[in-house]
Amino acid sequence: MNEKTIAGIRRGSRFSPNHIGNDAAIFGLTAEALRKLGCVVNEYPESVLAGASLPEWFVFNMARDAGSVSRLQQYENEGRIVVNSAYGIQNCTRRNMTRLLLSSHIPHPDSLIVRTDTDPLPLLHEASFHNCWIKRGDVHAIHREDVTYVRNPEEAQSVLEEFAVRGIENAVINEHLTGDLVKFYGVKGTDFFYWFYPSCTGHSKFGLEQINGAARGIPFDAVRLQKLCSQAADVLNIHVYGGDCIVCDDNVIRIIDFNDWPSFAPCRAEAAPYIARRIYSLMNIPCPAAELITI
Repeated sequence: MNEKTIAGIRRGSRFSPNHIGNDAAIFGLTAEALRKLGCVVNEYPESVLAGASLPEWFVFNMARDAGSVSRLQQYENEGRIVVNSAYGIQNCTRRNMTRLLLSSHIPHPDSLIVRTDTDPLPLLHEASFHNCWIKRGDVHAIHREDVTYVRNPEEAQSVLEEFAVRGIENAVINEHLTGDLVKFYGVKGTDFFYWFYPSCTGHSKFGLEQINGAARGIPFDAVRLQKLCSQAADVLNIHVYGGDCIVCDDNVIRIIDFNDWPSFAPCRAEAAPYIARRIYSLMNIPCPAAELITI
Protein backbone atom coordinates (compact mmCIF):
# COMPACT_ATOMS: atom_id res chain seq x y z
CA MET A 1 0.00 0.00 0.00
CA ASN A 2 1.18 3.51 -0.81
CA GLU A 3 1.13 5.74 2.25
CA LYS A 4 -0.90 8.90 1.81
CA THR A 5 -1.38 11.75 4.25
CA ILE A 6 -4.91 13.05 4.54
CA ALA A 7 -6.58 15.73 6.64
CA GLY A 8 -9.84 14.88 8.37
CA ILE A 9 -12.10 17.80 9.34
CA ARG A 10 -14.63 17.10 12.07
CA ARG A 11 -18.06 18.79 12.05
CA GLY A 12 -18.55 21.80 14.30
CA SER A 13 -20.95 21.01 17.14
CA ARG A 14 -23.34 23.79 16.05
CA PHE A 15 -24.14 21.72 12.97
CA SER A 16 -24.69 18.45 14.90
CA PRO A 17 -27.91 19.22 16.76
CA ASN A 18 -28.75 16.24 18.99
CA HIS A 19 -26.18 14.19 17.05
CA ILE A 20 -22.77 15.37 18.29
CA GLY A 21 -21.79 11.91 19.49
CA ASN A 22 -23.12 10.14 16.41
CA ASP A 23 -21.32 12.49 14.00
CA ALA A 24 -18.09 12.11 15.97
CA ALA A 25 -18.46 8.33 15.90
CA ILE A 26 -18.74 7.96 12.12
CA PHE A 27 -15.87 10.40 11.65
CA GLY A 28 -13.65 8.42 14.02
CA LEU A 29 -14.51 5.07 12.44
CA THR A 30 -13.79 6.46 8.97
CA ALA A 31 -10.43 7.85 10.09
CA GLU A 32 -9.51 4.48 11.58
CA ALA A 33 -10.55 2.64 8.42
CA LEU A 34 -8.37 4.99 6.34
CA ARG A 35 -5.43 4.24 8.61
CA LYS A 36 -5.98 0.54 8.02
CA LEU A 37 -5.70 1.30 4.30
CA GLY A 38 -2.25 2.77 4.95
CA CYS A 39 -3.12 6.45 5.23
CA VAL A 40 -1.72 8.89 7.73
CA VAL A 41 -4.78 10.78 9.00
CA ASN A 42 -4.36 14.14 10.70
CA GLU A 43 -7.58 15.09 12.48
CA TYR A 44 -8.69 18.72 12.88
CA PRO A 45 -11.71 20.57 14.27
CA GLU A 46 -13.76 22.47 11.70
CA SER A 47 -12.55 25.75 13.22
CA VAL A 48 -9.06 25.12 11.81
CA LEU A 49 -10.34 26.12 8.39
CA ALA A 50 -10.64 29.73 9.55
CA GLY A 51 -6.86 29.92 10.00
CA ALA A 52 -3.81 29.23 7.86
CA SER A 53 -4.03 26.84 4.93
CA LEU A 54 -3.64 23.16 5.79
CA PRO A 55 -0.61 21.38 4.31
CA GLU A 56 -2.43 18.17 3.28
CA TRP A 57 -3.40 17.73 -0.37
CA PHE A 58 -6.16 15.25 0.46
CA VAL A 59 -9.06 16.21 2.73
CA PHE A 60 -12.12 14.36 3.95
CA ASN A 61 -14.56 16.46 5.89
CA MET A 62 -17.91 16.80 7.62
CA ALA A 63 -17.85 20.62 7.51
CA ARG A 64 -21.05 22.66 7.31
CA ASP A 65 -20.18 26.26 8.29
CA ALA A 66 -20.36 28.64 5.32
CA GLY A 67 -16.84 29.95 5.95
CA SER A 68 -15.47 26.42 6.17
CA VAL A 69 -17.20 25.43 2.94
CA SER A 70 -15.77 28.48 1.18
CA ARG A 71 -12.23 27.61 2.31
CA LEU A 72 -12.66 24.01 1.14
CA GLN A 73 -13.85 25.30 -2.24
CA GLN A 74 -10.59 27.25 -2.46
CA TYR A 75 -8.72 24.02 -1.78
CA GLU A 76 -10.61 22.29 -4.61
CA ASN A 77 -9.83 25.15 -6.97
CA GLU A 78 -6.15 24.59 -6.14
CA GLY A 79 -6.56 21.00 -7.29
CA ARG A 80 -6.80 19.32 -3.90
CA ILE A 81 -9.02 16.27 -3.40
CA VAL A 82 -11.89 17.12 -1.02
CA VAL A 83 -14.54 14.55 -0.02
CA ASN A 84 -17.37 15.43 0.15
CA SER A 85 -16.79 18.21 -2.32
CA ALA A 86 -17.46 21.60 -0.74
CA TYR A 87 -19.46 22.45 -3.84
CA GLY A 88 -21.58 19.39 -3.14
CA ILE A 89 -22.02 20.44 0.49
CA GLN A 90 -23.28 23.79 -0.73
CA ASN A 91 -25.62 22.05 -3.15
CA CYS A 92 -27.23 20.21 -0.22
CA THR A 93 -28.46 23.35 1.50
CA ARG A 94 -32.23 23.32 1.26
CA ARG A 95 -32.83 25.94 -1.42
CA ASN A 96 -30.08 24.67 -3.72
CA MET A 97 -31.05 21.02 -3.19
CA THR A 98 -34.69 21.70 -4.00
CA ARG A 99 -33.92 23.51 -7.25
CA LEU A 100 -31.36 20.97 -8.38
CA LEU A 101 -33.51 17.91 -7.67
CA LEU A 102 -36.61 19.41 -9.28
CA SER A 103 -34.72 20.63 -12.35
CA SER A 104 -33.18 17.15 -12.74
CA HIS A 105 -36.60 15.46 -12.45
CA ILE A 106 -35.68 13.54 -9.30
CA PRO A 107 -39.03 12.64 -7.65
CA HIS A 108 -39.55 15.31 -4.99
CA PRO A 109 -42.49 17.05 -3.32
CA ASP A 110 -44.00 20.02 -5.12
CA SER A 111 -42.20 22.99 -3.61
CA LEU A 112 -42.02 26.75 -3.45
CA ILE A 113 -38.93 28.84 -2.75
CA VAL A 114 -39.87 32.13 -1.13
CA ARG A 115 -38.40 35.15 0.58
CA THR A 116 -39.46 35.29 4.20
CA ASP A 117 -40.32 39.00 4.02
CA THR A 118 -43.07 38.53 1.41
CA ASP A 119 -46.70 37.45 1.78
CA PRO A 120 -46.82 33.71 0.90
CA LEU A 121 -50.61 33.39 0.91
CA PRO A 122 -51.21 34.04 -2.82
CA LEU A 123 -48.51 31.52 -3.77
CA LEU A 124 -49.80 28.92 -1.33
CA HIS A 125 -53.37 29.26 -2.58
CA GLU A 126 -52.25 29.12 -6.22
CA ALA A 127 -50.24 25.95 -5.51
CA SER A 128 -53.16 24.46 -3.54
CA PHE A 129 -50.86 23.93 -0.55
CA HIS A 130 -52.76 23.43 2.70
CA ASN A 131 -50.75 21.46 5.21
CA CYS A 132 -47.08 21.72 4.31
CA TRP A 133 -43.52 22.00 5.61
CA ILE A 134 -41.61 25.27 6.06
CA LYS A 135 -37.84 24.82 5.98
CA ARG A 136 -35.05 27.39 6.19
CA GLY A 137 -33.36 27.60 2.83
CA ASP A 138 -29.89 28.90 3.62
CA VAL A 139 -28.25 26.18 5.74
CA HIS A 140 -28.99 22.78 7.19
CA ALA A 141 -31.37 22.64 10.14
CA ILE A 142 -29.66 23.80 13.32
CA HIS A 143 -32.69 24.23 15.58
CA ARG A 144 -35.93 22.29 15.77
CA GLU A 145 -37.83 25.34 14.49
CA ASP A 146 -35.81 25.36 11.25
CA VAL A 147 -38.16 22.68 9.90
CA THR A 148 -41.79 23.22 10.84
CA TYR A 149 -44.99 21.39 9.88
CA VAL A 150 -47.99 23.69 9.40
CA ARG A 151 -51.68 22.81 8.99
CA ASN A 152 -52.81 25.74 6.85
CA PRO A 153 -51.50 28.75 4.88
CA GLU A 154 -52.02 31.12 7.81
CA GLU A 155 -49.71 29.05 10.01
CA ALA A 156 -47.21 29.06 7.16
CA GLN A 157 -47.34 32.84 7.02
CA SER A 158 -46.69 33.04 10.77
CA VAL A 159 -43.67 30.71 10.57
CA LEU A 160 -42.17 32.70 7.70
CA GLU A 161 -42.57 35.89 9.72
CA GLU A 162 -40.66 34.22 12.58
CA PHE A 163 -37.94 33.17 10.13
CA ALA A 164 -37.63 36.78 8.96
CA VAL A 165 -37.28 38.00 12.56
CA ARG A 166 -34.50 35.44 13.06
CA GLY A 167 -32.64 36.80 10.03
CA ILE A 168 -33.43 33.86 7.74
CA GLU A 169 -33.95 35.43 4.32
CA ASN A 170 -35.40 32.56 2.30
CA ALA A 171 -37.31 29.37 2.88
CA VAL A 172 -38.52 26.28 1.06
CA ILE A 173 -42.15 25.23 1.33
CA ASN A 174 -42.76 21.55 0.58
CA GLU A 175 -46.18 20.01 0.13
CA HIS A 176 -46.92 17.44 2.83
CA LEU A 177 -46.88 13.89 1.49
CA THR A 178 -48.76 11.10 3.23
CA GLY A 179 -47.18 7.68 3.30
CA ASP A 180 -44.33 5.77 4.92
CA LEU A 181 -41.25 7.75 5.91
CA VAL A 182 -38.04 5.91 5.00
CA LYS A 183 -34.52 6.99 5.96
CA PHE A 184 -31.52 5.92 3.89
CA TYR A 185 -27.72 6.06 3.86
CA GLY A 186 -25.38 5.41 0.95
CA VAL A 187 -21.85 5.71 -0.40
CA LYS A 188 -21.59 6.58 -4.06
CA GLY A 189 -19.50 4.24 -6.20
CA THR A 190 -19.89 1.34 -3.76
CA ASP A 191 -22.48 -1.34 -3.00
CA PHE A 192 -23.27 0.16 0.39
CA PHE A 193 -26.91 1.23 0.85
CA TYR A 194 -29.02 1.00 3.99
CA TRP A 195 -32.64 1.95 4.59
CA PHE A 196 -35.07 1.65 7.49
CA TYR A 197 -38.32 2.96 8.94
CA PRO A 198 -37.50 5.47 11.71
CA SER A 199 -40.94 4.94 13.26
CA CYS A 200 -39.88 1.37 14.05
CA THR A 201 -36.58 2.31 15.72
CA GLY A 202 -37.18 5.64 17.44
CA HIS A 203 -34.32 7.19 15.45
CA SER A 204 -34.91 10.93 15.32
CA LYS A 205 -33.15 14.31 15.45
CA PHE A 206 -36.06 16.62 16.27
CA GLY A 207 -39.00 14.22 16.57
CA LEU A 208 -40.62 15.39 13.33
CA GLU A 209 -40.84 11.84 12.01
CA GLN A 210 -43.97 11.44 14.16
CA ILE A 211 -45.98 13.61 11.76
CA ASN A 212 -46.25 10.76 9.25
CA GLY A 213 -46.99 8.22 11.96
CA ALA A 214 -46.04 4.56 12.07
CA ALA A 215 -44.94 2.98 8.81
CA ARG A 216 -47.56 0.71 7.26
CA GLY A 217 -45.14 -1.20 5.08
CA ILE A 218 -46.34 0.17 1.76
CA PRO A 219 -44.54 -1.95 -0.87
CA PHE A 220 -41.71 -0.26 -2.75
CA ASP A 221 -38.74 -1.22 -4.89
CA ALA A 222 -35.59 -0.87 -2.74
CA VAL A 223 -33.38 -1.23 -5.81
CA ARG A 224 -35.28 1.65 -7.39
CA LEU A 225 -34.71 3.74 -4.24
CA GLN A 226 -30.97 3.07 -4.37
CA LYS A 227 -30.85 4.10 -8.04
CA LEU A 228 -32.78 7.30 -7.29
CA CYS A 229 -30.35 8.12 -4.48
CA SER A 230 -27.37 7.47 -6.74
CA GLN A 231 -28.86 9.82 -9.32
CA ALA A 232 -29.46 12.48 -6.66
CA ALA A 233 -25.87 12.09 -5.42
CA ASP A 234 -24.65 12.68 -8.98
CA VAL A 235 -26.83 15.77 -9.35
CA LEU A 236 -25.70 17.20 -6.02
CA ASN A 237 -22.04 16.16 -6.43
CA ILE A 238 -21.58 14.22 -3.20
CA HIS A 239 -20.24 10.76 -2.40
CA VAL A 240 -21.23 10.15 1.23
CA TYR A 241 -24.92 10.81 1.75
CA GLY A 242 -28.16 10.09 3.55
CA GLY A 243 -31.66 11.41 3.60
CA ASP A 244 -35.37 10.75 3.76
CA CYS A 245 -38.08 9.76 1.34
CA ILE A 246 -41.80 9.14 1.42
CA VAL A 247 -43.30 6.00 -0.07
CA CYS A 248 -46.81 7.10 -1.02
CA ASP A 249 -49.93 4.95 -1.36
CA ASP A 250 -49.37 4.87 -5.13
CA ASN A 251 -46.01 3.12 -4.41
CA VAL A 252 -44.11 6.12 -5.80
CA ILE A 253 -40.91 7.08 -3.96
CA ARG A 254 -40.25 10.80 -3.49
CA ILE A 255 -37.04 12.10 -1.91
CA ILE A 256 -37.82 14.79 0.64
CA ASP A 257 -34.33 15.42 2.03
CA PHE A 258 -30.78 14.64 0.96
CA ASN A 259 -27.78 15.34 3.20
CA ASP A 260 -24.02 15.39 2.80
CA TRP A 261 -22.40 12.98 5.23
CA PRO A 262 -25.00 12.29 7.96
CA SER A 263 -24.28 10.30 11.11
CA PHE A 264 -24.99 6.79 9.73
CA ALA A 265 -26.01 6.09 13.35
CA PRO A 266 -27.88 2.79 12.74
CA CYS A 267 -25.18 1.39 10.47
CA ARG A 268 -21.94 3.29 11.06
CA ALA A 269 -19.76 0.23 11.76
CA GLU A 270 -20.83 -1.28 8.44
CA ALA A 271 -20.63 2.02 6.52
CA ALA A 272 -17.23 3.32 7.66
CA PRO A 273 -15.05 0.87 5.65
CA TYR A 274 -17.03 1.69 2.48
CA ILE A 275 -16.67 5.42 3.12
CA ALA A 276 -12.93 5.02 3.67
CA ARG A 277 -12.45 2.96 0.51
CA ARG A 278 -14.42 5.55 -1.49
CA ILE A 279 -12.23 8.36 -0.15
CA TYR A 280 -9.10 6.33 -0.86
CA SER A 281 -10.17 5.61 -4.44
CA LEU A 282 -10.87 9.30 -5.07
CA MET A 283 -7.40 10.23 -3.83
CA ASN A 284 -6.03 8.62 -6.98
CA ILE A 285 -8.20 10.69 -9.34
CA PRO A 286 -7.13 14.18 -10.49
CA CYS A 287 -9.56 16.72 -9.07
CA PRO A 288 -10.83 19.29 -11.61
CA ALA A 289 -11.86 22.66 -10.23
CA ALA A 290 -15.61 22.48 -9.67
CA GLU A 291 -17.94 25.21 -10.85
CA LEU A 292 -19.90 26.87 -8.07
CA ILE A 293 -23.64 26.64 -8.57
CA THR A 294 -25.07 29.99 -7.55
CA ILE A 295 -28.78 30.13 -7.02
